[in-house]
Amino acid sequence: MLSVDLKGADVLLPEGFTTDPVSICRGQIVEARQDRAIDLSGYRILPGIVDLHGDAFERHVAPRRGAMKEMVEGLRAAEAEVATNGVTTAYLAQFVSWEGGLRGLDFAGQVFTALRDLRGQVVTDLQGQLRMETHLIDHFNEVPRWMRDWGLSYIVFNDHLPHDRLAKGRKPPRLTGQALKAARNPDDHFTLLLGLHARSDKVPAALDALCAELRAEGLYIGSHDEATAEARATWRKRGAFISEFPETQDAAEAARANGDGIILGAPNVVRGGSHKGNASAFDLIAMDLCDALASDYHYPSLRRAAFMLERAGIMDLAAAWALISSGPARIMGLNDRGRLIAGLRADIAILDEKDRLAATLSGGQISYMNGDIANRFID
Repeated sequence: MLSVDLKGADVLLPEGFTTDPVSICRGQIVEARQDRAIDLSGYRILPGIVDLHGDAFERHVAPRRGAMKEMVEGLRAAEAEVATNGVTTAYLAQFVSWEGGLRGLDFAGQVFTALRDLRGQVVTDLQGQLRMETHLIDHFNEVPRWMRDWGLSYIVFNDHLPHDRLAKGRKPPRLTGQALKAARNPDDHFTLLLGLHARSDKVPAALDALCAELRAEGLYIGSHDEATAEARATWRKRGAFISEFPETQDAAEAARANGDGIILGAPNVVRGGSHKGNASAFDLIAMDLCDALASDYHYPSLRRAAFMLERAGIMDLAAAWALISSGPARIMGLNDRGRLIAGLRADIAILDEKDRLAATLSGGQISYMNGDIANRFID
């Protein structure tokens, strides 16, 4: 771990920029000046990014079907990518879904087991988020054990069944391709979906019981893609105090009214709107209906979204950067990170004059560094 003063840079504190040095010792930001100083004139020092939901790591653990046998090596490559984008804490979102294949239980077990075994061997704080399909109630009695065995603290529920078509007995689009990815006969896959849809009346009570057990174990619970205020109220009663990617303004307003954490997708900001036609993240942020931005499927969007919000005049950079640092840290109770304050982890993103990532430090250790800044650290 570095013991050093980073001086000469513009440093983003909660109240705005300063030119005071940032001192690092034993993985933390400290008040005492260190024996060595590095001149970072021309750079900006910002809090490391906390990403609460990202699934772009999939390209590393499964680049082609059946091609990746060493899951740990894939996760190492994923860590390199998140570090390149200034992320110092990353929650890797992995499904357990009826979709099977890369979203099936067997694959999830491989990902989370490898992630658990990898901790302590990488610089970035890599965590897991279990994305659980609501209609897989036959597995609910196993979920608390999975969370313990895999070392997870965060679970999010979603329902991706095409209920409208299933209610009419019609096959959903892309069923054949989906079935083949899961190594299932298309007719068997359709039968599975119909059976899951038919048990919809049993799902609410099963979710109530499971969420009560998860809350009793102190876990964080979220719900994904809520479309109505009523849905948010239902999930909140279950102890799911995180609203992830609400689809409508009504759902987001219901979350804000009760103090629930609201997570939106950074790609939604970068694209200028939802690719599915849902509420615009730009609009929700402008209405103060966002506590955190997540990478979703694209890690570079986190940094880009913060600067786009600033340049659009929606908020200053301190407030925009808080959506990818202190905001997500607060949602997950990570009180030791997200701000450049003495006593907290030395999680740092260093940007050059063109706002490109020059270096990332996680817990006072270098996870990424490139170009001129490396020479300054070596000299």
